[in-house]
Amino acid sequence: MFTAGAMPAAQPVNYALRGGEIIFRTRNGAKLAAATRGAVVGFEVDEIDPATRTGWSVLGIGEAFEIHDRDRLAELAATIEDPWAPGQDTHTIAIPLSRLTGRRISPSATLSSGSAPRGTPTRPA
Repeated sequence: MFTAGAMPAAQPVNYALRGGEIIFRTRNGAKLAAATRGAVVGFEVDEIDPATRTGWSVLGIGEAFEIHDRDRLAELAATIEDPWAPGQDTHTIAIPLSRLTGRRISPSATLSSGSAPRGTPTRPA
């Protein structure tokens, strides 16, 4: 989640979790790339099973920035999945997570702040 035109906005992206950072790629000129240059953003991942009425939601908050270091970009290129949408690999964005909260939707308890459910995927389903 970020701000576009002074309004909350969200876009789906392929992502990876590396060393406490969310990493994703986006295209040149994308509102998301412009909005994440030093901005505090939210990154949400969910999984819901309507049949069992269970699921989970995790929200990470951090100050996003574009990665420019060539060595780091080369390392990440070898480890993160290519974007599904063509032309989405111009900018590599990192969000160091300063806050992480989550909730499990089930007959059991809510996750505590700083927790994440087991089996949290590294990319959207």
